[in-house]
Amino acid sequence: MVQTTPSATAAAEHGHEHGEGEGKHGHGHGAGPHDGTLADWGGGKYHVEFTVSHDKQEATVYVLGSDEKSPSPIKTEKILLSIGDPELQADLLPVPLEGETDGLSSRFVGKHEKLGIVQEYAGTMTAEIEGTPYTGEFKEEAHDHK
Repeated sequence: MVQTTPSATAAAEHGHEHGEGEGKHGHGHGAGPHDGTLADWGGGKYHVEFTVSHDKQEATVYVLGSDEKSPSPIKTEKILLSIGDPELQADLLPVPLEGETDGLSSRFVGKHEKLGIVQEYAGTMTAEIEGTPYTGEFKEEAHDHK
């Protein structure tokens, strides 16, 4: 189950306010195009896909559009990845895909030694885009680890 926590500003940007309790609801997102776990940013304006390579101790987050498939390049310095167990925070830095220019990127990569622990992760992915903060909560479901 993927939960979201869009900011009030983000709610205003996507055209409607969420009723009480709606800000943290599951969407039943499936796996993303990179077989990662999806989270919602800003009521569906963006989706973010969390992937991890345990061997490389590396996390990659892809910023996707409302269709949950197409890359949606953004201009931000970093995405902050926060995981509760094991407790870790990592700055994921832009690594633009081919054709992404002008400081825009839809791929963000970061390393942390605790990402080498083979387990399902849960946490948040946070960034600021054009002055608006976005936070998406995610929880990996059990799968075959590679």
